[in-house]
Amino acid sequence: MLVLGSQVLLGFQYRSVFEPGFAKLLLSSQYLKVLALGLMLITIGLLLAPGAYHRLVEEGEDTHAQHRFTTRMMNYALLPFSIALGLDVYISIERTLSQTFALIIGLGATLVALFFWYGLEFKRRGEREPEIREEQAMSKKEEGDGAKLTDKIKHVLTECRVVLPGAQALLGFQFVTTLMEAFEKLPASSKYIHLMSLALVALSTILLMTPAAYHRIVERGEETKHFHRFASRVLVAAMIPLALGISGDLFVVVRKVTESTTSAIASAVVSLMLFYGLWFGFTLYRRNQKRNGREAAAQSAS
Repeated sequence: MLVLGSQVLLGFQYRSVFEPGFAKLLLSSQYLKVLALGLMLITIGLLLAPGAYHRLVEEGEDTHAQHRFTTRMMNYALLPFSIALGLDVYISIERTLSQTFALIIGLGATLVALFFWYGLEFKRRGEREPEIREEQAMSKKEEGDGAKLTDKIKHVLTECRVVLPGAQALLGFQFVTTLMEAFEKLPASSKYIHLMSLALVALSTILLMTPAAYHRIVERGEETKHFHRFASRVLVAAMIPLALGISGDLFVVVRKVTESTTSAIASAVVSLMLFYGLWFGFTLYRRNQKRNGREAAAQSAS
């Protein structure tokens, strides 16, 4: 999950240098772009290291040393990743807004990433230690339940990986767009909506990558019921800003093509209603149906 997220930003770092808008950036921003590229290369190097370690050192065996090494590399990789993300947000906004405002938002993006990838985890790590040990002991006695829990965790992480590429692809598009000549010709309101959409998709990407950090830092790589609940909630929460970000950029695209603000607003509203209706409205309706069915079955059985 973390490699997928870093690959999109790394591709943006390389491509952005060749975009027409790159030459119009301040010299300081150009150097910051190179710095962000270097940080993403460090991130990629750290994230890919466990694969080589597993094959060359552990010879493909699943060992405690491999587990510790993987956790350590991931913990290190999140720091340069969060800084690079903040730099990219700053550079994308700096061309449209003031440097001060761009700096505040870029710093905010880094702090949000650090909170979800480090702060939240270290806060909960000590609190979760006794419960993790208890669940480890219980899992040894109840292998059947453990296997079921393992499947649930695999499912929720797979679902995060399914949502993540779409968010990453859109985030990469949003970053590159700010360096294109056509972006400069957009109305100011469209630029602001694009930047808000960028921030929303960046938040969604951060949330989708949070379970990986939480699993390693808080749960120490163990499969627990608490982690399953946490990952499920984060996945659902990440889809809220993702829908807003997608619909916001749809507004910008439709407005540019049709030159009609009304059509753009209608398209964005329909898009948002479609996403929220499918992702939350229908699913909540079906959940209530299932709960009512179980309650009715329980009452009839009693």
